[in-house]
Amino acid sequence: MATASDTIQMIARLTPLADVLAIVDGEVKPVTPRSIDVAAGAGRTLAVDALASARPSAAIALQDGWALAADDTLGAGGYAPVTLMRVPTRVEVGQAMPAGTDSVAPVDAVKVSKGHAEALVTVNPGDGVLPAGGDSDPAIPLRRAGERLSMTDIAAIAAAGIARIMVREPRLRVLPLRGNGIANAAARLIAGDCERRGGAARVDEGGRGLAVAMSADSADAIIAIGGTGSGRTDTSIQVLEREGALVVHGMAIAPGETAALGFVGARPVLLLPGRLDSALAVWLTVGRRIVERLAGALMKNAEPGETLPLARKIASTVGLAEVVPVRRSEGQAEPLASRYLPLSTLARSDGWILVPADSEGYSAGASVAVRPWP
Repeated sequence: MATASDTIQMIARLTPLADVLAIVDGEVKPVTPRSIDVAAGAGRTLAVDALASARPSAAIALQDGWALAADDTLGAGGYAPVTLMRVPTRVEVGQAMPAGTDSVAPVDAVKVSKGHAEALVTVNPGDGVLPAGGDSDPAIPLRRAGERLSMTDIAAIAAAGIARIMVREPRLRVLPLRGNGIANAAARLIAGDCERRGGAARVDEGGRGLAVAMSADSADAIIAIGGTGSGRTDTSIQVLEREGALVVHGMAIAPGETAALGFVGARPVLLLPGRLDSALAVWLTVGRRIVERLAGALMKNAEPGETLPLARKIASTVGLAEVVPVRRSEGQAEPLASRYLPLSTLARSDGWILVPADSEGYSAGASVAVRPWP
């Protein structure tokens, strides 16, 4: 008969968040790149630089008007027109510039009468002209490997004539192990955030076993929700120890202390607590980092926070990294809860701040970075 020590999952120590992230950075490797249609690239992370040929191949007009040599207009003004040696050529946007010209003057900047032309303004070399290579230079990537692509990036890359790009798109399998409403809601939230950050997430049916998912090879990482505590039916840690390698059980993150990290071969397995607030906190601080490493993403892809003064003091335990929901109020960030984050608080908050492990908290008026929720 098994004893209590054999069956109860106990946390020996809480591993600092910095140590957990160091494990992720050291052990999680980028997935194999693949080629996709550029139209499907929004949110994905480039595996190689996006390079376009020189565009345009020759100088073109950026506006409708008169193509001329800027030097021919020196000194011209409304009360002192300058006679041009020849009548300039009319050009339209996108038209190649005629030989011997370096600028485009607006239509009303040149007066043409009886085969003679006068410049009514002085134009500068390059005015109204897009030089050769002005849209794209083969020596300068449109976007570099490791950068996550926005919709604007995709439009610019497509307009530059690139039809396919190489990306890294991590495949995540998200398992709500208990199959209850909270676990299912957390799974959908995490899967949606993964998709927005360049991954491809599959949510399993609630209650499907962790061992089954770990034995499959259809994902680059596994995110399981529930079963990480010391309850009589909590077995996630035991399954990970049996089927793979348990590296961390117990993270110094509040909420989320019972979370665990391990590997099945080279694939990371992140076990999240069954509470929504705890699962979300660990996903934001650790899960996103796993996706970034699988995608080979640069750290600058992290979402910037809005800096606001804190409305009132936050007290935190040294050694714990703490996720705190906040609400914007009269230009300040008002903390709403700590340690346990009620569903009503999550729904009413506008974002979150991270109190680092080496801090006792923040005093009222301190500047904090408010990050958006998924």
